[in-house]
Amino acid sequence: MTSLWLDRPDTFTSDEFMPGTSYDTAIAGAGLTGLVTALLLARSGKNVVVLEARTPGAVTTGNTTAKVTLLQSTVLSKLRGQYSQKLVNAYVEANREGQAWLLRYLDSNNVAYQTRDAYTYAATLDGVEKLREEFTVALAAGLEVDYTKDPGLPYPVRGAVALANQAQIHPMEVLDTLIADVRSHGGKIVSGVRLTGAQGTGPLDIETTRGKIRAEELVLATGTPVLDRGLYFAKLKPGRSYAAALRLPGSMTPPNGMYISVEQPTRSLRDFPLDGERLLLVGGNGHPGGRMQSAKAHLDGLVEWAQGHYPGAETTHTWSAQDYQPVSLMPFFGKMPRGGGRIFLGTGYNKWGMTNAVAAALGISADILGGQIPWADTIHHRVASPPGAASAASLNADVAATVFKDWSKVGLRRLDETGPAPAEGMGVVSRQGRKPVATSMVNGNTCKLSAVCTHLGGIVRWNDAEKSWDCPLHGSRFTNDGEVLEGPATHPLAKLD
Repeated sequence: MTSLWLDRPDTFTSDEFMPGTSYDTAIAGAGLTGLVTALLLARSGKNVVVLEARTPGAVTTGNTTAKVTLLQSTVLSKLRGQYSQKLVNAYVEANREGQAWLLRYLDSNNVAYQTRDAYTYAATLDGVEKLREEFTVALAAGLEVDYTKDPGLPYPVRGAVALANQAQIHPMEVLDTLIADVRSHGGKIVSGVRLTGAQGTGPLDIETTRGKIRAEELVLATGTPVLDRGLYFAKLKPGRSYAAALRLPGSMTPPNGMYISVEQPTRSLRDFPLDGERLLLVGGNGHPGGRMQSAKAHLDGLVEWAQGHYPGAETTHTWSAQDYQPVSLMPFFGKMPRGGGRIFLGTGYNKWGMTNAVAAALGISADILGGQIPWADTIHHRVASPPGAASAASLNADVAATVFKDWSKVGLRRLDETGPAPAEGMGVVSRQGRKPVATSMVNGNTCKLSAVCTHLGGIVRWNDAEKSWDCPLHGSRFTNDGEVLEGPATHPLAKLD
């Protein structure tokens, strides 16, 4: 599967990685958070290097639905259930500033985007109650929302909250511009280098898969932090969701706004203008990361739903993405605990990264450069709410139960080395002696790996949509031959061939 945004020639050329080099700031991750942070620091005279394990935009940024909106489903009312209105207002101001910065940047660099009205809609009476709560909290936070019974969808709904003049982007065109801008200010962007550790109190010794460098500060701009200081892996719920682009037949056109449902499974819709036509983009059908019987069934169900409402629609692209929901519901950004004031992070955008990522970059760069942002101070000084603490306890109890259950199940199945290999495109976890073994068949090649996640020892599961091994504990993902794709893991699955 390849997203609409990543389906293009790969023209990125990595800067040279030089072990032993010293920098002011090293940034792990060349997505939106990492590259905006790099630009802000490079503009201020910092000597910056961005380390990307794969290629820029390869993970969340290149697989988003790319809606740049302050209306974010029912996020505000859920936040209000845990925090004061003051904290909700700070979240809105952070996203408002992130959105404003990004759109100004695109305007000044002649990068195209489209202005659309955003809608959160309900198809049921229970959904209408959620809408009214979101409407009330959004108004209190200063958003100029409206309520409508007809948002312009081709199927019946009971109502929608609307916010005018939001935006949608092509995320890779944004990253292309940021990369050129970072380099014009002396920054370096290196691909194929994965951060694996950081030691010291200043400057930091930064460990990578290709050697060590040194830096005064380190920014973790990965989807989830790849250092376990602060135990953020235990405060984030990984969620996988799916998307598809469809070409509509004849005179049929996509709806004119950006839409998301309050009901589950989530239904997200927007258009994308391409070569004189408007493609329909749909998203949703999410589930906890690594916990599905068949990822492909989730994707197929989403496409079937879209084609049911748009008969004759032709699928052009399908893809999926992984996002992280904080148990506290509020994103984490700023200084990392036990980092000596030199390690920073941004994570937990909960599927709304196009604004939250930029807000996090603004907050991180202000911390490094000695600035102060009122909304960031308010968010930093929040106190964990009882619902958030209960959610964290429940999450980690569930993780422990999953570890026990998965290891117990593996113990019941012995791998018959003389039996048939998995079917093409499939993978299976069995036991060889006392070892859990992950065996897959992709493109006619059988690969046998340790089935034990290199992060905290979960038993990986096969993802039949992405042809990957996914860990159900904290969202680490690996290729069929064991290389790290994303998540908190930094080391590959061991090969057993």
